[in-house]
Amino acid sequence: MELRALQYFVTVAEELHFGRAAERLNIVQPAVSQQIARLERELGVRLLDRTSRRVRVTPAGERVLAAARETLAAAARVRVVAGERAATLRIGLATCVTPRVARALERLRDSDRPADPTLIDLPVTARIDAVRDGGLDLALVRGAVTSTAARVVRAWSEPLHVVLSPGHPLAGKPTVSLHDLDPHGLRLPAPATDPPLHDAILAVLPVAPPRPPAGDLLHVLFEVSQDPDAWTLVPAEQLDASRTDRLLQIPLDPPASIDGHIVTSLATPETCVASYVAAFED
Repeated sequence: MELRALQYFVTVAEELHFGRAAERLNIVQPAVSQQIARLERELGVRLLDRTSRRVRVTPAGERVLAAARETLAAAARVRVVAGERAATLRIGLATCVTPRVARALERLRDSDRPADPTLIDLPVTARIDAVRDGGLDLALVRGAVTSTAARVVRAWSEPLHVVLSPGHPLAGKPTVSLHDLDPHGLRLPAPATDPPLHDAILAVLPVAPPRPPAGDLLHVLFEVSQDPDAWTLVPAEQLDASRTDRLLQIPLDPPASIDGHIVTSLATPETCVASYVAAFED
């Protein structure tokens, strides 16, 4: 039994489609089918029910799926123990490099098993897909993430701050309550730009925003800087790398926060996941 066959089976079971699984594995579809058929012959059970319209994991396949994931994770642990590691640690994140990220990179370089981090700028959805497909070793995501094809671990928490222009009526306050802000002045990026962050911000608002979200964060910040009645909510650390005299960052009262998560492959060894969390934690 080859690890490759187990990896192919896990990928098909996650996609429930041979064509999509082949795309993820970057191989031709017949090769996937051949490996699955060979694995079924070796095990003496049918792992997948296939028709022209759908693929379904059989009860035996569900049991093998759990064991296959454990086996792949164990194989990854063996490579780590043997000292075999990638030359670089590929980290997916947003464009800005915050003090937390800079500190984490130093921790990763100075750890017991030093890594050579490489930062890759990708949208949130693409980040998670890249972790799942092996294009990234880990991704950073603010807000809740649900994925059956990746492991999501909370690593830190940071406050949400109100961002407004110096001409805003509340600009001189040391703290601001959401109830003191005019909902019609709220500007938010379009949900598609960062779905987990967008949902997390909506969860703290006392009322739904009356204005449809539009554009990305830079578009929103520019609009807020030009309009004395406009405001937005941003994770405190996200604005650290793009401070400007045209925008003020004010803490909320009562405080509100957002969680940051590490997203890794299901096959990533527990020791590696723990080291990633330790690097980025508060």
